[in-house]
Amino acid sequence: MKPVLALVGRPNVGKSTLFNRFTKTRDAIVADFAGLTRDRHYGNGRIGKHEFIVIDTGGFEPDAGKGSIYLEMAKQTRQAVAESDLVLFVLDAREGLSAQDHEIAKFLRRLGKPCLLVANKAEGLKDSGQLAEFFELGLGAVIPVSAAHGQGIRALLEHALDSMNLPDQEDGDEALQDPELIRLAVAGRPNVGKSTLINTWLGEERLVAFDLPGTTRDAISVPFERHGQKFELIDTAGLRRKGRVFEAIEKFSVVKTLQAVESANVVLLLLDATQGVTDQDAHIAGFILESGRAVVLAVNKWDAVDDYQREMLQRSIETRLPFLKFANLHFISARKRQGLGPLWSSIVQAHKAATCKMPTPVLTRLLQEAIQFQSPKRSGMYRPKMRYAHQGGMNPPVIVIHGNSLDHVSDAYKRFLETRFRKAFNLVGTPLRIELKTSENPFAAKDQ
Repeated sequence: MKPVLALVGRPNVGKSTLFNRFTKTRDAIVADFAGLTRDRHYGNGRIGKHEFIVIDTGGFEPDAGKGSIYLEMAKQTRQAVAESDLVLFVLDAREGLSAQDHEIAKFLRRLGKPCLLVANKAEGLKDSGQLAEFFELGLGAVIPVSAAHGQGIRALLEHALDSMNLPDQEDGDEALQDPELIRLAVAGRPNVGKSTLINTWLGEERLVAFDLPGTTRDAISVPFERHGQKFELIDTAGLRRKGRVFEAIEKFSVVKTLQAVESANVVLLLLDATQGVTDQDAHIAGFILESGRAVVLAVNKWDAVDDYQREMLQRSIETRLPFLKFANLHFISARKRQGLGPLWSSIVQAHKAATCKMPTPVLTRLLQEAIQFQSPKRSGMYRPKMRYAHQGGMNPPVIVIHGNSLDHVSDAYKRFLETRFRKAFNLVGTPLRIELKTSENPFAAKDQ
């Protein structure tokens, strides 16, 4: 799983600018005044062969409460530190140490979490004795960077990832590619019944379960077998081993969900029948779709709602999660063990669809039949001409269509093609991506 870096520090030291450098985006709002970042903000970064997750946090504000650092430090920041493998404690090289910096250092020392000191805004100060005062914090050497100018960023990331002794991620990925194994993540909000469902599965199937070591954390995956099919359950519910009994702790961790979804073949998105579809459900569903993972929807606690609530819930799924129309929907009760059999069938079917092989001659024939039934509309002077199609990837399946003037094909026509391809290959439970590639016109330069 990807390592997790948390950016921590007092307000206005440049954490969000550093976040944008790490993720090569402008996702974090950056402005020249204090306290702009209130909540945790997650992003993906990559350096060389290594990918990582970075968390941007709000600044530590001493006026947030009286008493210990636990009250004064923002709850969101403490959660980010708990979720991370390594904390990057960001300091202001120009302003020097402050009382707030000492308080944060005290908190981090008490926690015992691996930590690196990062002196931001250090342009021109690399050989200056001005950085020496940061050794007072007792957290080791300080790494000078300038997030605004991009100085020292690569060296910082290399140092951070090297300190975690990560294996080569490409080698690790190859080791995981057992074609017979289905890696299944159970995702959802807290208290939707993920733990109950997991424990029901473990008990009902009488599974032999054991720890598989995580790369840098105590994440647990549970291998088991059902009707001859091997599965690996990837923990998002905070599963912990307690002797031979698995004790599940319902804590919602964004990082755990991101990691589990990305390392899974199939994601089971669990909804709560008594709560309806919430914003958090829609966010998780959106991330699953963005990751290209096969997905099965299950509504838990179905036995706890009446007919009117059931009808309203089905409507809310249609209106709030329309982008998951391709996924099978199940109504279950994990506590009463109702509806769990068909759930497994859909999980296997979704995996089969996600890893489906689509021969080029068949794809091209389907494409030509679709064009004969309904050709793409002309756009001004351009009439799109589609010539042939081939498969460009799996999990999710990608279909690449080649031709001329394909930049002018409408989204509606792409959806029309998607529907026909889905029906032909029975692609239930997986996203399908269609890429259009236009051939170069050799006469375009001569016409100008």
